[in-house]
Amino acid sequence: MFPARWPSSPARAAASAARTPRRWRRRGRRSSLTTWTATRPRGSAGGITAKGGRAAAVVAPVGSAEVAERLVDTAVKEFGRLDVMVTNAGILRDRVLWKMTDDDFDAVIGVHLRGTFTCARAAAVRMREQGSGGRLILVSSPAGQRGNFGQTNYAAAKAGVVAMARTWAMELARANITVNAVVPVAATEMTKTIPAFAPVIEEAERTGKPFPDWLRRDEGLGTVEDVAPLVVFLASDASAGVTGQAIGIGGDRLALWAHPKEKAVAFADGGWTADAIAAAWEPGVGADPETYGIPAPRNPVPEAPKTTEAR
Repeated sequence: MFPARWPSSPARAAASAARTPRRWRRRGRRSSLTTWTATRPRGSAGGITAKGGRAAAVVAPVGSAEVAERLVDTAVKEFGRLDVMVTNAGILRDRVLWKMTDDDFDAVIGVHLRGTFTCARAAAVRMREQGSGGRLILVSSPAGQRGNFGQTNYAAAKAGVVAMARTWAMELARANITVNAVVPVAATEMTKTIPAFAPVIEEAERTGKPFPDWLRRDEGLGTVEDVAPLVVFLASDASAGVTGQAIGIGGDRLALWAHPKEKAVAFADGGWTADAIAAAWEPGVGADPETYGIPAPRNPVPEAPKTTEAR
């Protein structure tokens, strides 16, 4: 059952943001959209209203408290209340550590991390005033769970998003407001830059054929449309008991990310010295170190053999 809730989605300037409000529209919901660009939210809002739904667009740079409050105020003014907030605003400024500038770092942290904080805070204030619960759905990334080359700012922000979800789930439980993080993997302009994915994505876009099973199942990568159902579920009454979770979705895969926890433990009477740690590390706590970084995709289809010209 999907009750008539009014979601407010600070949507990334990417196709994925448009899909969820459209699915909400099919269930009689209303949407308020905001992003960095003028065309994306207005185009999404126009698509919703053209098919009989109701939507309001806000064009503003996500990050400040003023924009967050404006977004919430717009939703309340247009639809009477606010029950769901989806924080999906995002930008990229990828650089390796020694080349990343202060501006690169601050811009990404400002939108992803501070923007999630300010929008969620404004929504939580309103939801608590309404006294009927609500949903905060925060968009994270595998980069925040494992790290990713060239993405110091983005990985740090997305890791922080999951930490905030777990913290706010505790703080807002008494108000009956659930908080969860979505960890999506979808074909976007960014994933097209990954060599193993690029030709498959381009071929699917050219022919209209679905992605192959190895990509949808083994790699858990699909279309942006594959992500929207999880957001709709988390916004519904069916997810009333789900909170404080980091949930992955992509292609045919739905996954629950584990909380960080101690993997191996050792003890030394009276405490550890540096020499004792060095002696005990490899045969003990460090015997099976954790991996890091997002694993490179593996296409199981063998490459065609190369031919050589006859001499």
